[in-house]
Amino acid sequence: MTAPQNPGQDPAFTDALGQSFAPAGQDARIASLVPSLTETLFDLGLGPQIVARTGFCVHPADAVRDVPKVGGTKDVNLARLRRLAPTHVLVNVDENTRDTVQALREFVPQVLVTHPQDPHDNLALFDLLGGVFGAAPGVRARARAQGDALRAVLQTCQTQSWTPRRVLYLIWREPWMTVARDTYISRTLSSVGWQTLPQTTGGDGLQAPGALRYPAFSWDAPWIRDVDLVLLSTEPYRFGPSHAGEVRRLLDARGSHAEVRLIDGEWCAWYGSRAVRSLPRLAALARTLG
Repeated sequence: MTAPQNPGQDPAFTDALGQSFAPAGQDARIASLVPSLTETLFDLGLGPQIVARTGFCVHPADAVRDVPKVGGTKDVNLARLRRLAPTHVLVNVDENTRDTVQALREFVPQVLVTHPQDPHDNLALFDLLGGVFGAAPGVRARARAQGDALRAVLQTCQTQSWTPRRVLYLIWREPWMTVARDTYISRTLSSVGWQTLPQTTGGDGLQAPGALRYPAFSWDAPWIRDVDLVLLSTEPYRFGPSHAGEVRRLLDARGSHAEVRLIDGEWCAWYGSRAVRSLPRLAALARTLG
């Protein structure tokens, strides 16, 4: 995703590509192609300006029902989105494809690219959204409040003593896939003392392919023996109790006594305003497991 030049715009509000955006008016028409961002926009009070979302943008449930859907995060119905005439579209490096972003730039005046890679990055995200869309009543104040609340949560996590755990976080089955250590998910887990395995990095996602950031693995890999906690995420693959039993059998066959648990994927993968609510839940789980 290459940032276009935007001469003359306010340099205070920049996205993940370094693109600069001037403050929008209250007549801005916003399309969000990222579930976390759709929820965050509503939490900031921007619901009346949202004109499009993906089918995966399901929170807040009552509010998003009235927002037109334009396909999925990776298979956007560009023709329908064009008809909805957004002035601003929000995308994400991991969620949306480079081809989609390039196509959007042909008919959308402003395409904001986001890429939180650590819970702390949500602070810049709140500043960006509050700055660009702050003309709407109360949005700037809500964005500041979200930032203040997140700082308090992060400070609590940083000052606690956590029991170290070596975690295998599962996001897909057949092929079995996990997360690299420089992803948002892994860094969220590390905020409660949980280090993901394998010890691999995947790059920032701007140049590196997703296969490096979310690698497939073999249950016969030597590092499997070092895992003491396996987390089965509810998204993007819908892991359930039957899969926990399957993983238990795979571990037993290799002499591993690692604990196996299901976990709400939104706790670890959703950013923006969700991080303010989910990090305390993840911390509570970490304290329970010890």
